[in-house]
Amino acid sequence: MKQLSQIEQLQRMKRLALYLLLSAAVLYALAIVLHRFHPLFAYVAAFAEAAMVGAIADWFAVVALFRRPLGLPIPHTAIIPQSKKRIGENLATFICQHFLSTAQVLSKIREFDPANKLASWLAAPRNAQLTGRLLTDAARYSLDALADQRVQHFIRDTAIARLDQIDLAKAGGQMLDILTSERRHQAVLDELLRMLDEVMAHPEVQTKLAEAIAEELRSLEYLGWTLRRLGADQWGGQFSTAKLVSGLSSLIAEVSHDPQHALRLRFDHYMMEFIARLKSDPEMHLRGQEIKAHFLQHPQLAETLAQTWRDVLTWLKEDLGREDSTVRVRIEESAQLLGEKLQADQAMQSWVNEQLLSVAPQWIEKYREDIRRYIISRVDAWGADELVSALETNIGKDLQFIRINGTLVGGTIGLLIYTLTQWLR
Repeated sequence: MKQLSQIEQLQRMKRLALYLLLSAAVLYALAIVLHRFHPLFAYVAAFAEAAMVGAIADWFAVVALFRRPLGLPIPHTAIIPQSKKRIGENLATFICQHFLSTAQVLSKIREFDPANKLASWLAAPRNAQLTGRLLTDAARYSLDALADQRVQHFIRDTAIARLDQIDLAKAGGQMLDILTSERRHQAVLDELLRMLDEVMAHPEVQTKLAEAIAEELRSLEYLGWTLRRLGADQWGGQFSTAKLVSGLSSLIAEVSHDPQHALRLRFDHYMMEFIARLKSDPEMHLRGQEIKAHFLQHPQLAETLAQTWRDVLTWLKEDLGREDSTVRVRIEESAQLLGEKLQADQAMQSWVNEQLLSVAPQWIEKYREDIRRYIISRVDAWGADELVSALETNIGKDLQFIRINGTLVGGTIGLLIYTLTQWLR
């Protein structure tokens, strides 16, 4: 059976209400004519008369909501078109207060349990594959857009311009500030000393040091001749190397166990002084600017950046275009693994939900007002005819029942009043 549209249903109900009014009018006319033949027709006439009054009164009330009845300038008619702005404001306020209040939205978020829903959705292989396919399709589209020469020139020029704005010396000082906070640089010193200890302890390094020292001893004009004659030049080199390695190991051990060792304090002082110079020394600033200018003005820089960009885009495009795309497989595996891990970790789910609930109020407050303003502006932007048509199409069918009920209820009440009057007489 064909489903009637809202407009067709509205027209059908309007015709039904009109037919009832016309039926009441015909019935009234017949009752008046037949009243002379039998007094009971007076009761029928009373019913029909009251039914007509009720039908016309309710028709007037329904029509007055949307337009002026019969086009007459009757006060307090065409209520909706005349009150369009106020209706928009009241509708927006009603929706925001009763459907979008912070407490209601937060309650729905708790009930929805977004972390669990997300975990369950991602853990399903089909959804992980869908995520991978959607992201790779989006990436492929983006790559096609980025391949445009205009985009490449823009990115290259923007990157170079951004690099040109960087104060290399100051940025280096700030970075070292971060690296040296809480004396992290001391750990770097410990690692350097440990590596130096390992290098010096290596037999091959010690052999080369011994040979170098022996060569130095042999280079001395008199002492070298004597040592060489006695065969002690190699022994002297080995002895000196052993002493050097032993002394270095002892020094490293001392530094490692003494947080206030002079070497550490000197290293601290040097780092702080160097950072201060990087941040404020004009000479360091100028040197940094010279290095940066030399780098940016190098003729191969632009071409290297452009070629690197093209190579990356080509590789990604080729990979994303294959059925066994490495990127897509990694995305799918990562999405499913994330879902499985999150699904098994209740503490993490609680954390995710807590973060959402903590940040949600400010977003609700912000966008609720945006929604309110949007509803007001949207209703205000509607033409009066458009607004009336939209409302009448959606609720007009139900309003026609007012007319139908007015006809039947009015007739019934008229009959009761007439009957009561006759009985009292």
